[in-house]
Amino acid sequence: MIRVALIDDQPLFRGGIAMILDSQPDVEVVAQESSALNLSSTVRASAPDVILMDVRMPGIDGITATRQLVADLGDETPKILVLTTFDVDEAAARAIEAGASGFVLKDAQPEFLLASVRAVADGSQVVAASATRRLFERHGTRTARPGPEYDTLTVREREILVRAASGLSNAEIAQAEFLSEATVKTHISRILAKLSLRDRVQLVVYAYEHGLV
Repeated sequence: MIRVALIDDQPLFRGGIAMILDSQPDVEVVAQESSALNLSSTVRASAPDVILMDVRMPGIDGITATRQLVADLGDETPKILVLTTFDVDEAAARAIEAGASGFVLKDAQPEFLLASVRAVADGSQVVAASATRRLFERHGTRTARPGPEYDTLTVREREILVRAASGLSNAEIAQAEFLSEATVKTHISRILAKLSLRDRVQLVVYAYEHGLV
């Protein structure tokens, strides 16, 4: 069962999303809040696997809330999907840099929303990889070459990092690199661990910010 917390200041929208999620046999809405105030307390009390959070809210916005939650909970932070109105939204880019695992448009089809929740809960997929790349092409920041953590990657791991950051699935990487999908999955896990990244969305951000793609 995937446990979801909803953080959005619009009651009708929040209630509609809750109905969609609760209609699924593998998803349960465990918390609903109209504000990100005291979000850490809400998370500790309800223990969600995924947080769906509006990126633009009065008081504490989704960017600040994401940053505070990661600072408070560290590795125990649930996966965060920010909800946004525009697919190329600077606020969504900043939220992902702060630690969110991706974003979903507020007018997305229910099937895509559910697929996104399941994907980030599973931790093995990039949500809207092409949209994430567009986001950082428009609003991302480039820094100097990667730090010493990048030097710990093998040549093969660097190749797979670039392919994954370009949006290729495990199956597509396996075909391109003449590897099994299981081997690719193992490489991805090692890359994330060596670079201290939470998921493949963070991998996309890392690769873009350091000029690897």
